[in-house]
Amino acid sequence: MSSDFLTNALIAVSLTLVLVGAAVVVFTRQPSKQAVVLSVYGILLSIFFVTLQAPDVALSQVAIGTAVVPLIVVLSIRKIASIRDEAKSEAPSRRQEGEQP
Repeated sequence: MSSDFLTNALIAVSLTLVLVGAAVVVFTRQPSKQAVVLSVYGILLSIFFVTLQAPDVALSQVAIGTAVVPLIVVLSIRKIASIRDEAKSEAPSRRQEGEQP
């Protein structure tokens, strides 16, 4: 009886942490900070899956959700920033040549 209560309490606590973490991810404005928060959220999901006795799903979540997805987001942010910088540096040269922006 006691172990059922502890299991349910652990599931409730981990679910609450997952819900709070999801809200933090959604309300984070800057994409670079959001990638870091997304990684923490992946860890919270992994803990939740372990409490639900799904270690295979937890391992997948650690590998993909905690490492790969935030890495892809950060690399995408850097690429977009470099494209914007190139476009800004080319814009004045176009105006000097008489081209329309």
